[in-house]
Amino acid sequence: MDYRSAGVDVEAGRAFVDRIRSSVEATRRPEVLGGLGGFGGLCRLPAGMRKPILVAGTDGVGTKLELAQNCELHHGVGIDLVAMCANDVITCGAEPLFFLDYIATGKLSPDAMAEVVLGIAEGCRLSGCALLGGETAEMPGFYPAGRYDLAGFCVAVVEEDELIDGSKITAGDRLLAVASNGVHSNGFSLVRRIISDNNIDLHAAQPALGGSSAATALLQPTQLYAPLVKVLRASGLALHGMAHITGGGIPENLPRCLPQGVRAHVDSNSWVKPALFSWLQQLGDVPEADMWHTFNQGVGFVLVVPDVSLNPYLELINGLGLNAWPLGQIEAGCPGVTGLPAGA
Repeated sequence: MDYRSAGVDVEAGRAFVDRIRSSVEATRRPEVLGGLGGFGGLCRLPAGMRKPILVAGTDGVGTKLELAQNCELHHGVGIDLVAMCANDVITCGAEPLFFLDYIATGKLSPDAMAEVVLGIAEGCRLSGCALLGGETAEMPGFYPAGRYDLAGFCVAVVEEDELIDGSKITAGDRLLAVASNGVHSNGFSLVRRIISDNNIDLHAAQPALGGSSAATALLQPTQLYAPLVKVLRASGLALHGMAHITGGGIPENLPRCLPQGVRAHVDSNSWVKPALFSWLQQLGDVPEADMWHTFNQGVGFVLVVPDVSLNPYLELINGLGLNAWPLGQIEAGCPGVTGLPAGA
C-alpha cells in the first residue's frame, strides 16, 4: 500500500505545479521576492509609500461551483474567486497587492485544476495583483472524486491619508451605479433550486435570455472593478465611498459604506433589470423582496461622489467599457436604503 493507492498522486501534484508555473509568474509585481514553490510568498510594500495600510479580504465562490463543475467550465470560477476578494478590498481605495488561493479536491484533475488556476491568474493580472502562492489539497474520501472547492485571500495597500472610509459622505452626495455582468457569485443556492425544480437544460438556448444558454448566462465571471477604482483614483475625481454589491444585494451592502446620520435613496427605476433576473424570478416565483436581498439586480458596484457634475465620472467609466448611471443620492436619516420596491 502506498499514498497513490490511498487516493493521493504526489507526482500528478508536482506536474500540476509545473503546468501552472508560467501563468502564476505572469502576475508578478516588482515587489514580489522569490518564486513559486517556497513555504511562504514574499512581497515588499510598494516603494515610496509614507504610511501604508494593509487591507485584507477572503471569500469563496460558493455553490456556483456546482454548476461550473457540472458544465465542466472551470476557468470562469477562477476569475470569480479573485473578484469576490479584490472587489471587497478596493472599496476603501486600496490597490490589490497579492492574492493567495486554496483548492481542495477529492482527486486531482490536472486539466480542470489548471483551468481554475489560469482563471485565477487572469483575475490577478486584470486586478493588478500578484498571485503570490496557493495550496492544492487532495482529500480523497472527504470530497467526491472530481469535485473541488475554492477559497481566496487578497491583500491590498493604501496610504493612510488616502483611505476611503465613508467619513466624508454627507447628505446631498450622489450615487453612481456600475453594472454587474450577471449574477456574479451570490445567490446560487436559490439559482440551483430554480434550475432543478424547472428541469432546465443548462445547455439549451433560452429565448428569454436572448438565445443564450442558462450555463452561459449564469456562469459569466464576476466583473472585476479594481481597474476602474485604480483609474478613478489616478484621475483625481473625488470618491467619498464605495460598495461592492454581493450577497444581500443593495439593501444590505450599500449601507456598509455609510456613516451614521445618513442613508441612501435609490431610484429603483433608473435602470432596466437584466433579463436574467426576470427569468429567474418568473421561473422560481420568487418574491420581489427576496430578489433584492439575494441578487445584485444588475448593479455590481456603487460609487458615492460629491454633488457635482457626474459627466466626468460617467465618461471615465464608460471609456473603460463599463456601463454606469446615476442611481440616487445620500440623504439625512438612519443608515439604510430607501426607494426600493415595498418589502425590499
